[in-house]
Amino acid sequence: MCGITGWASFHHDARTQAPVIAAMTATLTPRGPDAGGVWLGEHAAIGHRRLAVIDLAGGAQPMTDRPDRPTSVLSYSGEVYNHHELRAELRGRGHLFHTRSDTEVVLRAYAEWGEDLAEHVEGMFAFAVWDERAQRLLLVRDRLGVKPLFWAAVDGGVAFASEPKALFAHPEIRPRVDADGLREAYGLLFNTGPTVWSGVREVAPGGLLVLDRDGIRERRYWQLEAEVHDDDRDTAVERIRALVGTAARGQLEADVSLCSLLSGGIDSTVLTALLADELRLREGPDARIRSYAVDYSDQAEQFTGDVLRTGHDTPYAAEAGAYIGTDHSTVVLDPRALLDPEHRRAVVVARDSPIGVGDMDTSLYLLFGEIRKHSTVALSGEAADEVFGGYPWFHNPKALAAATFPWLLVTGDEAAMPLNPELDLRMGEFRQATYRSALAAVPHVDDETPAEHRQREMQHLSLTRWLRQLLHRKDRLSMAQGLEVRVPYCDHRLVEYAFATPWALKSFDGREKSLLRAAGTGLAPESVLWRPKNHYPATHHPDYNRGLQDLARDALSFEQVRALADEARIKPCLDTPPDRLEWGHRLRLERVVDLALWLDHHRPELAL
Repeated sequence: MCGITGWASFHHDARTQAPVIAAMTATLTPRGPDAGGVWLGEHAAIGHRRLAVIDLAGGAQPMTDRPDRPTSVLSYSGEVYNHHELRAELRGRGHLFHTRSDTEVVLRAYAEWGEDLAEHVEGMFAFAVWDERAQRLLLVRDRLGVKPLFWAAVDGGVAFASEPKALFAHPEIRPRVDADGLREAYGLLFNTGPTVWSGVREVAPGGLLVLDRDGIRERRYWQLEAEVHDDDRDTAVERIRALVGTAARGQLEADVSLCSLLSGGIDSTVLTALLADELRLREGPDARIRSYAVDYSDQAEQFTGDVLRTGHDTPYAAEAGAYIGTDHSTVVLDPRALLDPEHRRAVVVARDSPIGVGDMDTSLYLLFGEIRKHSTVALSGEAADEVFGGYPWFHNPKALAAATFPWLLVTGDEAAMPLNPELDLRMGEFRQATYRSALAAVPHVDDETPAEHRQREMQHLSLTRWLRQLLHRKDRLSMAQGLEVRVPYCDHRLVEYAFATPWALKSFDGREKSLLRAAGTGLAPESVLWRPKNHYPATHHPDYNRGLQDLARDALSFEQVRALADEARIKPCLDTPPDRLEWGHRLRLERVVDLALWLDHHRPELAL
């Protein structure tokens, strides 16, 4: 896992811009603390920061196809899980290899297939290839968008980076925010492409971008399709268990220490059990995988249920770890650490965005920091809710009937920080237009019942939008600590199969995630298999709420914050007794605090 950056321009000689590419690359040092390098050609500059995971000695980047007079240069971030199979195929086609790294496999795959290599590689990745002979830049992003990849136009070409902060180190790209950017950030619709930053866009998940002397061309090499599904229940359960197992086993390879995130829910427990079984097969019956959970020092006494949380995770995580036989640890955080301005600033800097989930982001950042002391790679159960229908909106008649994105019923105007009405952003119109466009992109099969039709829409929205912000969150906060997080439930073959599976099979036992529960039988304790959906934990201590209110008051002392925020709607959140502050109102205060930190650090030009 790494950070990539650079640019290609046909109007300037990049060889004179060594300080620029060095500065861009340096911004990504947390993503790649082990090594860094740059490559300069006449019309391209390529930078790389490395977190060494596979072939520690042989995977240095940027990687060229030959040491003198290279014809192609690669800067690559991620993991290609089928690199052994591709290496064998490419050797059969005459390619020679000098390292064990999956990076070299990507480089040789480009030599063989050009931009079509995207359809051959499987995994999580974002990479750039500069083709010296063709004078062409290729940017590629993995199918689900696990790894980020941003780009912006520069004179005569484009610049690219794993994070926007690297783009802002280029002299032609400034951190500028306009009304469209605020709508993107605070609309909570998670569009593919545009960002909060004016002129900065994302390469689409499953997409690629080509720059040559004819201009810029973008296309999708993968997207979800609607297919007819004829498997019966037993076959579907067996197929799901096989697909999850294949994804888990394929992501266990590393030349560094590896662990699992074990929350005590069904997703992470089934995944951890499969990983533990595979590790014992490889290393012997006494092998134990490390597993980690997070908790707060006040949680056992202070926990109260809310709209997202139904119970305390820690006992279930401990039970699951004992059942599986992991080397389990619980990272216990003091709620006061979540108020530390330096921790919060680090999170906002990592995200390059004012939008997050406050204490849950800070605690995840601190959890990853503790894990990084022992492991370099962690595997996570992220995406199982989207793949298997775990969220309440898949099962709530009100959500199914609502003519809007289902998560807005929970995280909409009550939770989002209200913006100053004088900005006249017309957020309602923006949401309605975006929703119509999102539904138009959903594929369907013939003769679907209305219920199946609607559930396919809900799953497509969840996989292509809601999941995007969760993957961004996990990538940014883990990589800020130099930790690689892998997400087996994002395996595109599993996602394709589950998306094609009729809703009646996904909910055959009347509960959420029926197929995963059936496939996980014997892998997890019954108490975990039948436990209700529980979201990432948050502290419930009144002292945290009191401290958050103080931070929000300080944030509102800044003129720019007051210019963007609707003080009249924030004030009631400040006046509520700390022990009575509801989750949605608390999140509103979290976003006021994050907005102040974001404005202070990034100093964006506001073009409103």
